[in-house]
Amino acid sequence: QVQLVESGGGLVQVGGSLRLSCAASGRTFSTYTMGWFRQAPGKERDFVAGINWSGGSTYYADSVKGRFTISRDNAKNTVYLRMNSLKPEDTAVYYCAADLSDYDRIWGQGTLVTVSS
Repeated sequence: QVQLVESGGGLVQVGGSLRLSCAASGRTFSTYTMGWFRQAPGKERDFVAGINWSGGSTYYADSVKGRFTISRDNAKNTVYLRMNSLKPEDTAVYYCAADLSDYDRIWGQGTLVTVSS
């Protein structure tokens, strides 16, 4: 069974940077579309960024375009989210997701990012 474990969250000042990592178990990681989502207190979980199996295609929410970069290393079964120029509104729990099929998405446990002003 595939499991996802996020890391790299923490407290950062406005304008700072963080890199989140999501390590996946399983031998078929390289076949999955991967994504990052976030959920702020009292709000719904929103899409942040996605990447296809090869890393050749990436997708971003408008709110993070130009500031966040998603990437993956299939040899390490890991997907990353580099976050630059962080804003207070980026404060949220960030979740990694893997699309095992068109109908089967699994989630990590989440990692908290807090941006202080």
